[in-house]
Amino acid sequence: MADIISHPPMDQLQDLEYCIDSNPPWAETIILAFQNYIVMLGTSVMIPSVLVPAMGGTDELAFSEMDVCLDGPTPSILFGDKARVIQTLLFVAGINTLLQALFGTRLPAVVGGSYAYVVPIAYIISDTSLQHITDGHERFIQTMRAIQGALIVASSIQIILGYSQVWGLFSRFFSPLGMAPVVGLVGLGLFQRGFPALGNCVEIGIPMLLLVIGSSQYLKHVRLSRNFPIFERFPVLICIAFVWIYAIILTASGAYREKRVITQISCRTDRANLISTAPWFKFPYPLQWGPPTFSAGHSFAMMSAVLVSMVESTGAYKAASRLAIATPPPAYVLSRGIGWQGIGILLDGLFGTGTGSTVSVENVGLLGLTRVGSRRVVQISAGFMIFFSIFGKFGAVFASIPFPIFAASYCVLYGLVASVGLSFLQFTNMNCMRNLIITGLSLFLGISIPQFFIEYWNPTHNGLVHTNAGWFNAFLNTIFSSPATVGLIVAVFLDNTIEVERSKKDRGMPWWVKFRTFRGDNRNEEFYTLPFNLNRFFPPT
Repeated sequence: MADIISHPPMDQLQDLEYCIDSNPPWAETIILAFQNYIVMLGTSVMIPSVLVPAMGGTDELAFSEMDVCLDGPTPSILFGDKARVIQTLLFVAGINTLLQALFGTRLPAVVGGSYAYVVPIAYIISDTSLQHITDGHERFIQTMRAIQGALIVASSIQIILGYSQVWGLFSRFFSPLGMAPVVGLVGLGLFQRGFPALGNCVEIGIPMLLLVIGSSQYLKHVRLSRNFPIFERFPVLICIAFVWIYAIILTASGAYREKRVITQISCRTDRANLISTAPWFKFPYPLQWGPPTFSAGHSFAMMSAVLVSMVESTGAYKAASRLAIATPPPAYVLSRGIGWQGIGILLDGLFGTGTGSTVSVENVGLLGLTRVGSRRVVQISAGFMIFFSIFGKFGAVFASIPFPIFAASYCVLYGLVASVGLSFLQFTNMNCMRNLIITGLSLFLGISIPQFFIEYWNPTHNGLVHTNAGWFNAFLNTIFSSPATVGLIVAVFLDNTIEVERSKKDRGMPWWVKFRTFRGDNRNEEFYTLPFNLNRFFPPT
C-alpha cells in the first residue's frame, strides 16, 4: 500500500522557485513588486468608489471659497474626494505592508483595504445626525471623521488581542482539520468579486480570464531570453497590459456610447475621473480631514469588522506561509502579526482611509501563481504603493484600469488560495467520517450562512438582524456575512468538541503541534526572527 501512495504529505511546497528568504535578481524583483502593486489596486480603488459617493463625497474637482492672495482673491482647488481617499488608502497600505513584513509575521503579505468594513461603515453613513447635513462635501468630511473615530477605538481590539498573546492562546484550538475550511473560505468567500464582477463587462473580462490561465499554465515554460520564464513570472502584468489597451480601443471607438450606465462604469477607461481629479503631488498626513469624532455605537459596530479582519488575516497568513515555503506561523508570531495589524487599523483611523485593513487575499494567491514567495518583493511593492500615492497623477493612470480586468485575475488568485487551504487536509485522515462531516459542514455553512445574510442586507436597511440598536444590527450582520468567520466558528467548535482525545491523529495534531511554539521547529527561527537583532529585546515564546 505504501508503494501505491506516490504523494505523501509534505510540510512545504516543493515546486516554488523562491522561498521567503531567497530573492530573485534585482530587475526581476522590481517588476514582481510592481505586479503586486497592480494586483492590489483593484480592491483599493473599488472600496472608495463605493463608499465615498455614499458619504457625500465627489470625484469631481471643486473650488473652495475665495482665498486672498497678493494678486487678489483666488479660488483654491479641492481635488476629488474619491481620488484623495484612494491616495490615502494606498499610502497607509504601503506603510502597513512594510511594518508587517519587517516586524509583524514577516510573511510576504500585502496589507490593504478590506470589504469586511463595508457594513459598519454603511451604518455610520446612515446615521441620522450625518444624513441631516445638506452640503454634500461637509457631510463627507463629518462622515469621514466619524469613521476615523470608530476605527481608532476599534483598533484596540486587535492591538490588545495581539500583543497580549490572547489570539495566540486561542490559536491552540486550531488544527489542520479546522484550518483547512477557514483558509479555503478566505478564497472561496470572495466569489462575488470574481465572475459576477467580471460579468459586468464580459468583452474585456473573459479575454483577461482566458489570457491569465493560458499564459500562467500553458505558456509557463516559454522562455524568450536567457532561459527566463516571463509568462510564469508576470502573467497578470502582461495580461492586464494587453487587455487594458484593448479596453482603451473599445472606449475610444465608441463601443459603449449607447450602453447602460453600469456597463459604461465597468467597461470604459475614462469614467473613473481619477486622472483629472488627482493632484500631481499630495502627501497624506494624519488628521488631514480634521479631528475624529467618537461615538460608542459607531465604535462597537466597527469592532465586528476588526474581529472579522483578524480571522480572515489569520487564514491568509496560513496560506501565505505555505506559498512562501515557510512553516505555519507559530502562536507567538501570529499574535505579533495581529498586534501590528491593529496598529495598521489605528493608522487607517488617523490618516482617514475610509476603511480598515486586512491581508490582501489576491496578493497571497499571486505568490503561488508566480512561484515567488520572496519577502523582499512585497517590501519593494510597499515602496510602489507609497510612491504612487504621493505622486497622484501617475498612480491615477493605473488606478483607472476597469475593475472587470481585476475581477478576471481574482478568479484565478482567489481559487488558488482556496486550494491552498484545502491542502491542509493532507495531514488529516479523510477516511474518517468525523473529519468528513466537520469539513463538509464548515465549508457549506461558511458559504450558505453569509449568502443568506448578504441577500437581506443593503445600505438603506439594517439587514437580517433588525433591532432598534443599529450598532447591534451592524455587529451581527458583519460577523455572519463573513464566510471565513462563520467557517472558523463551526470548524473550531466541532473539531474541539467531537471525540477530541480519540481523534488526535485523525485531526493531524502530531504534525501540527510542533508549530505551536516558536522553538517547536528549528526552521521557525530562520523564517520569523525579527530583523536588526530585535529578538534580544522581544524574545519569542
